Amino acid sequence: MRKIRPVKVGGCVLDGSHIYIQSMLNVPSYDIEGSVKQAVELEKAGCEIVRAAIPDMEAIKLIPAIKEAVKIPLVADIHFDYRLAIEAAAAGVDKIRINPGNIGDLDRVKAVADACRSRDLPIRIGVNSGSLEKELLAKYGSPTPEALVESALNHAALLERFDFDDIVISIKSSDVNRMIACYRLAAEKCNYPLHLGVTEAGTERMGLIKSAVGIGSLLCDGIGETIRVSLTDEPVKEIEAAKDILKCIGKRKGVTIVSCPTCGRTRIDLIGTAKKVEAALSDSEKDITVAVMGCVVNGPGEAREADVGIAGGDGCAVIFRKDGTQRKIKEEDIVSELLAEVEKL
Repeated sequence: MRKIRPVKVGGCVLDGSHIYIQSMLNVPSYDIEGSVKQAVELEKAGCEIVRAAIPDMEAIKLIPAIKEAVKIPLVADIHFDYRLAIEAAAAGVDKIRINPGNIGDLDRVKAVADACRSRDLPIRIGVNSGSLEKELLAKYGSPTPEALVESALNHAALLERFDFDDIVISIKSSDVNRMIACYRLAAEKCNYPLHLGVTEAGTERMGLIKSAVGIGSLLCDGIGETIRVSLTDEPVKEIEAAKDILKCIGKRKGVTIVSCPTCGRTRIDLIGTAKKVEAALSDSEKDITVAVMGCVVNGPGEAREADVGIAGGDGCAVIFRKDGTQRKIKEEDIVSELLAEVEKL
């Protein structure tokens, strides 16, 4: 097991005992009302840490407005201007995201470290392959995992110089293989909590696949304390995807849907039925498996580990339970009868 230096972000402790879900507001920073509304939506959807871009001093106004509206920690995303980090810390943010190597001389780095230390605020160092330092590109020839990890640890060393070690590290790439290699290497070289993500993952379809492969692989290796699924889409979809990834690898409780891909034996509308069942149970916190199967071959046989399920017949279906009980129902009653059985569990 990787030994992690715990870092507190608001009420969240990044120590590996719980994988925290993050997302980022995509409303323009000058739209305070819209930003607050989106932060509330994200919290309701299950977001546990929310991030907002702070590109200028005007955007500092977002911090108290969002903090008043939600209970989850707020991260200020800052680039280059160290003064924004100091002002964000004073405004009540819960974490600063900044790269110490990009904010100027050591006096500026010390000023940010001092401002965060005095308020017990952590700093996330975010490195990605598109913003690697020129000297490291020259040294390694390309944004290799070794180059990216060296960059992150160099940034961390700047903070460590001023006795600051409440650090979280992210090393992102849009290339899934590179992203996985970066985090594996970082996990070997440091004990700071790691924020996982595939940057610029794309729109919903490919973004989900890239994130599931990259984030899921690392979590299965025991690497990662907090995650963000980056999608070119509504941020709430990032939360839904993150929860699904965590459920798939046993890191979160919730309903798991098992359904077969259908074949020529299927005599009911299984695809439509499975979608209705999935939608109806999307917010359920029951830690159960529900099977929606097309026929008796894939029913109680292949889905025998399900807590409850249906196996389609010719215009009908059989509801089966893990205890071995079964009963026949009409096709039009499948969804309502199956949901009623789930309620009993």
